[in-house]
Amino acid sequence: MTARTFAALAVALTLPLAAGLAQAQAFPAKPIRFVVPYLPGGTTDLVARTVGEHVAQKLGQPVVIENRAGAGGNIGMDAVAKAAPDGYTVGFGAISTNALNPHLYRRMPFDPRKDFSAIAMLGYSTIVLEVGPAVPVKDVREFIAHAKQHPGLQFGTAGAGTSMHLAGVMFAQMAGVDLVHVPYKGSVPGITDMVGGHLPAMFDNLPASLPHIQAGKLRALAVAGRQRSPSLPDVPTLAEAGLAGYEVDPWFGLYGPAGMDPKVVQVLNAAFVEALAAPAVRDKLLKAGFTPQGSTPQELERLTQAEFQRLGQVARRAQMSVD
Repeated sequence: MTARTFAALAVALTLPLAAGLAQAQAFPAKPIRFVVPYLPGGTTDLVARTVGEHVAQKLGQPVVIENRAGAGGNIGMDAVAKAAPDGYTVGFGAISTNALNPHLYRRMPFDPRKDFSAIAMLGYSTIVLEVGPAVPVKDVREFIAHAKQHPGLQFGTAGAGTSMHLAGVMFAQMAGVDLVHVPYKGSVPGITDMVGGHLPAMFDNLPASLPHIQAGKLRALAVAGRQRSPSLPDVPTLAEAGLAGYEVDPWFGLYGPAGMDPKVVQVLNAAFVEALAAPAVRDKLLKAGFTPQGSTPQELERLTQAEFQRLGQVARRAQMSVD
């Protein structure tokens, strides 16, 4: 190989690296679309708008929230999976969309194990078991007795296939009661029906329900996670209330389409992790019942793969399905 040929080869090999570096340094050069696969007013919407505002200030470009609800979050996350992998479309993935749904839906438009680039963890929410004002119970023990006296008692969630749906099915199995699932398109319609006396109970993400609980319009009986919520310190976990071993902790993460430039992933990761740690953002989310927690892209990827396997086993044991 001549010196000239060697030099030409060296230049050819470094061009892709230089191009990738230039792209990462220039990113972002236009607004970023942040797809939230649920209706406005719920937990994911609150977190996306709060964090997105800080990220926009950090990156110098608007972060535009786009709510695309339907099919348990599948419609919105499918739009993310099929977007150009340039970093300008990201999505608010969840334990449901990226781990549970493939085991519930016979027809999935994407495979969460290979159709996304993991960017960063966003945090954890708390699921609360709550009842409306017309339901004459004060705690979980009384609710179980009430449910046994009223077979087919309805409970609402923010949608079929969500972690709230999973929480309700697990509760019915472990408590030995016959409950009927009523899926809504988001938390707000279900809460409205509960406050109005049209729905007895609900398993809901706490941030959406917390203002109504604090106002006395809804009664929180227990939370579904491993630990009590700082927002409701006097409300026990379901395990503490008598269902030993019960635990559902919904997690959320930021994903982009598969094939993203790792350098662009790192730019987004740094911006979102910084936003989650900002005192104003963290305090607002904690007060709303959401626990912010960032991660590396690799940590989110490992969690996604592990939860896909774990929740497949849970769904099969619970005989959960959507269609």
